[in-house]
Amino acid sequence: MANKIVTEETRKQIGKTGEIRTYDVERGAIRRFAEAIGDANPLFNDEREARKTRFGGMIAPPTFCRSMGSPIPGIELPGMGKEFRGLDGGSDWEYFHPIRVGDRISVQTKLVDLRESEGRLGPMVFITMETTYTNQFGEVCVTQRSTAIRY
Repeated sequence: MANKIVTEETRKQIGKTGEIRTYDVERGAIRRFAEAIGDANPLFNDEREARKTRFGGMIAPPTFCRSMGSPIPGIELPGMGKEFRGLDGGSDWEYFHPIRVGDRISVQTKLVDLRESEGRLGPMVFITMETTYTNQFGEVCVTQRSTAIRY
């Protein structure tokens, strides 16, 4: 590769975070989300039945985090024009604590890696972000590690 886009200078952006967004988790929001994805599991729809489970009440479906957005930190990639194309390189999710009715979830996204390789159409930049979903007790409930590909 002649002109590298990901240099020591651009890698200094690793660790940069976006603004924190906070969401109050409401019973109705969980029910509507479960209905929208077609999941009739009583854990997500029926407080009385959910209380009989090991969770002791309604919780949010694992994919509920998709409804809680987080600003992505601005990343500068000199040499990569505004005409770049982008692809979703996928996400890995890790679950630690259930998200419950009444939780106050803070969501923040951080740049964790930048790397470059040569593709058929030229340089490809792989941008890896980690989004953390933390409850009001400071417990990390979920982490999402996602990769965007720009070329």
